Amino acid sequence: MKKLKFKVTINAPSHKVYDVMLGINKKSTYEAWTALFNPTSTFEGSWNKGNKILFLGIDEKGEKGGMVSKIAENIPNRFVSIQHYGLLKGDKEITEGPEVEKWANGFENYSFEENNGTTIVTVDLDTTEDFLDYMNQTYPKALDKLKEICEK
Repeated sequence: MKKLKFKVTINAPSHKVYDVMLGINKKSTYEAWTALFNPTSTFEGSWNKGNKILFLGIDEKGEKGGMVSKIAENIPNRFVSIQHYGLLKGDKEITEGPEVEKWANGFENYSFEENNGTTIVTVDLDTTEDFLDYMNQTYPKALDKLKEICEK
């Protein structure tokens, strides 16, 4: 696993950034910024600590796929830790085997640090070698989209 870090400064309080980023009150806000990864990006499940959550999208073949994950930690407006432990192919959850071993126990962590109404979001994530370029190119654009939505 490779570790990546991205930061964005957003002119909005942390409670708003947290709400928009995770789609707490309106799932569409989560879908809007994650659309840069996949135009059909969404989630099923809950952001509560210990809960399973699926991060989904439709691929170019029209098939549902994504990540099977667990919320390892959620401190509202401050920190969220997502532990990825499987893949979703169609309606089948795959939690073991060579495809999953590359991703198993990878984390995606969001930190929210507010100072005078401005929030710095830091994303720390584990990724595989084959997704390194994609994440380095796409994550900054997605965070810029998040900033745009939060600052409206």
